[in-house]
Amino acid sequence: MKTFEDKSRESYNRKADDYDNTAEGKFTVNFKKLLLEEIKIKPNNSILDVACGNGTFLKMLSKKCDIRGYGIDISERMIENAKKRCSDMTFEISNCDHTSFENQVFDVITVCAAYHHFPDVKAFAQEASRVLKPYGSIYIADVYYPFIIRAICNPFLPLSKAGDVKFYSPKEIISNFEAFGFKQAGFRREGYIQIIEMRRLS
Repeated sequence: MKTFEDKSRESYNRKADDYDNTAEGKFTVNFKKLLLEEIKIKPNNSILDVACGNGTFLKMLSKKCDIRGYGIDISERMIENAKKRCSDMTFEISNCDHTSFENQVFDVITVCAAYHHFPDVKAFAQEASRVLKPYGSIYIADVYYPFIIRAICNPFLPLSKAGDVKFYSPKEIISNFEAFGFKQAGFRREGYIQIIEMRRLS
């Protein structure tokens, strides 16, 4: 039986070469634009984009500020394309909760329109806490749906061929990271998009 990661890997390998022109690629553009408005970064910050896809968001960030960009994704083909798009950055094939990075190396972590794909969000929060520097921030930009929509959709979401797992409320996302030493530092919602900033405490 295929895992969520198996389904995601296969789905995004198929979409990778023309992702920006797919319906999903166009749908996620607004997530990237809104996150770009919200994120607070400084020159030479080390940024890890988790589920980075083809590197589009890191490329957008690099135009805003001189950064040291890193990206991980489980799709081999997405990583190949990200390396071409951002040749001066570092990319690895990796899942979200067991990375190869050393402790406390990143100033900022971003997740754009991918959190609902993560099979174990607690393990991810723990890994984020490990690789973030003290007082570093993680930004989760993900789909927002009211309770009734989540209640209807979530039981069927795991049947998705793209590896979707669950749509989360802001409270669920915040409490998950609080359990691993984070504190809420920002929140914004625009329609179906929510952006939550959590800051790692020392």
